Amino acid sequence: MRLTHSTKGFTLIEVLVALGIVAVTLMAAVRASTQLALHTQQLEVYNFALFSAENRLTELRLQGTAPSLGVQVYACPQAGHLFECEQRVTKTPNSFFLRVEVSVFDDNKRGQELVMLATVMPVRSN
Repeated sequence: MRLTHSTKGFTLIEVLVALGIVAVTLMAAVRASTQLALHTQQLEVYNFALFSAENRLTELRLQGTAPSLGVQVYACPQAGHLFECEQRVTKTPNSFFLRVEVSVFDDNKRGQELVMLATVMPVRSN
């Protein structure tokens, strides 16, 4: 009488290798989703900082008078984020225009500039 072995199914080694491959793939997916969430949060902060700088430049344009020369620092919160803005007004080679820079800093991380916008504004004399 002959004994035959039926080889249906997987060996233990094959199952362990497959589980290892699945585990590595899942770890990579979790890391990628964590990085995506972190970058989304950072992008939100940068967007709100950009809104703060744009708002300040729009305010200056709507005032109708030229801003005074020098540096001005003020709080510029936006949607629950605490920012500190620095407005720097300097002369240009053309005496009819001023250069206005608005830098936005993260209030929680001193010295970290998030955004800097610059424009040239006319000197209005009445």
